[in-house]
Amino acid sequence: MIRKRLHRYAMLKRYGQIIEVLQKYGFGYIVDKIGLSSIRDLTYKLKNKDKVDRLSTPGHVRARKIFEELGPTYIKLGQLLSMRHDLIPLEYANEFAKLQDDAPSFKFEEVELMLREELGHSIEELFDHFDKKPLACASIGQVHRAKIKNGDEVVVKVQRPGIKEVIESDLDIMYSIARLIEEHIPEARLYRPTEIVNELSRSTLAEIDYTQEGWNVDHFAENFKDNSQVYIPKIYWDYTNTRVLTLEYIKGIKGSNVDLLEKQGVNRSDIAFVVGKAFMQQVFEDGFFHADLHPGNILIMENGTVAFLDFGMTGHLSSEVSDMFLDGMVALVKGDSSSCIELFRDMGCIDSNVDTRSLKVDIDSFRSKYYGKALKNLDTSVIIEELIGTLRDHQVTIPHNIALLVRGIVAVEGFVLIIDPDFNFTELIEIYAKKEMKERLYPQNLARRTCSSISSWSRLFQKAPTKISHILDHAENGYLRIKFESEEGNRLVSEINVASNRLSFSLIISAMIIASSMVIQTDMKPFLWGVPFLGIFSFFLASLFGLWLVFNIFRTGRI
Repeated sequence: MIRKRLHRYAMLKRYGQIIEVLQKYGFGYIVDKIGLSSIRDLTYKLKNKDKVDRLSTPGHVRARKIFEELGPTYIKLGQLLSMRHDLIPLEYANEFAKLQDDAPSFKFEEVELMLREELGHSIEELFDHFDKKPLACASIGQVHRAKIKNGDEVVVKVQRPGIKEVIESDLDIMYSIARLIEEHIPEARLYRPTEIVNELSRSTLAEIDYTQEGWNVDHFAENFKDNSQVYIPKIYWDYTNTRVLTLEYIKGIKGSNVDLLEKQGVNRSDIAFVVGKAFMQQVFEDGFFHADLHPGNILIMENGTVAFLDFGMTGHLSSEVSDMFLDGMVALVKGDSSSCIELFRDMGCIDSNVDTRSLKVDIDSFRSKYYGKALKNLDTSVIIEELIGTLRDHQVTIPHNIALLVRGIVAVEGFVLIIDPDFNFTELIEIYAKKEMKERLYPQNLARRTCSSISSWSRLFQKAPTKISHILDHAENGYLRIKFESEEGNRLVSEINVASNRLSFSLIISAMIIASSMVIQTDMKPFLWGVPFLGIFSFFLASLFGLWLVFNIFRTGRI
């Protein structure tokens, strides 16, 4: 019971912090709209001098500062939104991309305790050497360099103590706020807040389970075992657990250090081609890709081999989704906007609110803008940004794995252009797309797809009689219902409920006043100032209730 009360107090306190930060940066109207004003009235202590000037600071900048001030879970939310150009305006997405997951280091004593709890041994028993000073720090954990007993040099990622509980608590609050936003701000449903929190929950909870990243490393190592140009660091499973991850230490030059690469005589064009080709393999052949191959996550080793790092953000593409993605590219090239729209519908990107005719016109306009231009003059990231902007204008949402793919493409193209400004990523995509289309026409692949389609249709026909029978049974027994939902109708019901509650409360107050008047005219004891005490007390209580009712009417603006 005490633990539950402490948890409720902590949640209420966190709600208060969130509300305070929203007020500070000029988003207090959201608090009123979603019905959290009572918590604000209870916890709000912010002084006017602490507020940010809304006129001099743009909204997207203030929104970024909100995420920074609220901590790691909200920084992760901002970083996730930075990939969702299909949901939020471009200026917000670009601003959220500036969010850095930096944090101060935690004490070495806590590192020692974490290693003992997770691996069952002390640092001295596990390592010959362990640097006390971390190589890097983030909100979820920090990385130390070490040497294990067999002499191998490693990096050890240790999770920040208590971070899991903080993230889970923040996610609970986010779910509550997302539901309130969808309920009270209908126009915000376009941004699908609950789906965004679901997406954040999946990715963040996976990120704080270091064994998941370890499996990702092994998966990439298997996919690139025959590629001598790409190196994936070894994972040490005996030194890895849910909250500790140990990887091989890789010596090399960071991909962002172009000057040093030039000084060392590294062929930058070759590096760009290796990284671009490796990403194409991940997308078109493996169906499993690194979604964050920015320059900081790529090392050039002494022998010229490219090493990939940090496997926390990855994406999966099923053969079906990969086929749809490829079909969409082909449809765009051919100018078949109707097929594009059908593919969007198949992927669940389009609902009944989308004006498909207008969307078709804009897709045709987008295609005509780039049709016939030489590939060497095209910038993949610019094209993607423009296409996603068109889709966003028409409320077309993109599945999470495709959004990750877009992020991956933009990150890889950004890297190869830093290494080799003359490298054309669009041409590389075209080569692999043509190769994939050619392979799809191989007899064995056609046979596989045909068998799969026949199997799906067979299951459908087998289930159809049973499904139809169930529908008819429900209709015959009177259990078949057709549900209609109306936002205006729901709002009207809510308003009627509020009005009826106030009317009932007013009648109760009136009854108390009448009863008090009748009691005052009697000789009922005890007396106060020569008047029955019960009558005076009832008048006082009725007055308090009446003032509270008037205050609420004026506060909500509904007189």
